[in-house]
Amino acid sequence: MSNAPSTAAPAPAGAPAPTTASTTAAEAAGPRSRSARPARTRLARTRLASKAPARPPAAFLAVATAGGVAGLVLLVAVGKVLHLPVLIPPLAASAALVLAAPALPLAQPRSVVGGQLVSALVGFGALAVGGGSLWTAAVAGGLAIGAMAAARTPHSPAAATSVIVVLTQPPALRFLGLLALATVLLVLVGVLAGRSGRTARYPAYWW
Repeated sequence: MSNAPSTAAPAPAGAPAPTTASTTAAEAAGPRSRSARPARTRLARTRLASKAPARPPAAFLAVATAGGVAGLVLLVAVGKVLHLPVLIPPLAASAALVLAAPALPLAQPRSVVGGQLVSALVGFGALAVGGGSLWTAAVAGGLAIGAMAAARTPHSPAAATSVIVVLTQPPALRFLGLLALATVLLVLVGVLAGRSGRTARYPAYWW
């Protein structure tokens, strides 16, 4: 029996070898897969990139830091003269807003002074009703948030002041007087820092 002649014509000399369908698919996918890798890398970098504000200039950092130290040391000095505690932890957070974020509404004098006093009053009210327990302190902190918003004196550090009032139970009149004095002093330090020309003008508004 004779073999049937092959129907495939021989490839001309110098012509590329015939490719299979799988080889063609792999070659076609290769460039796309390689180009997809940089795209995925860029996407991952975009997702991981920080959206935080840019770092302030060195002069701003220097003035904000020096002002914060000066303001809090001043409160300690006043407390030593009066033989009374003037510096409480929430005032350090107030100083951070006044000196490092002077343009924010939370840092303006109305909010710094008013927010602290409103929150302290809420704390004393909660103390009178619920006593000096942790439960009452938690409720006072939450109520202070709403009270400051209603009074248009938002100042986040002041919510902690209401908690401190409940837990430490200080004499009301003395505490409120020292708190008012401390917040006014911090505002004045912020005004001086704002006149340095290295930070935003402070305050943006008084009332």
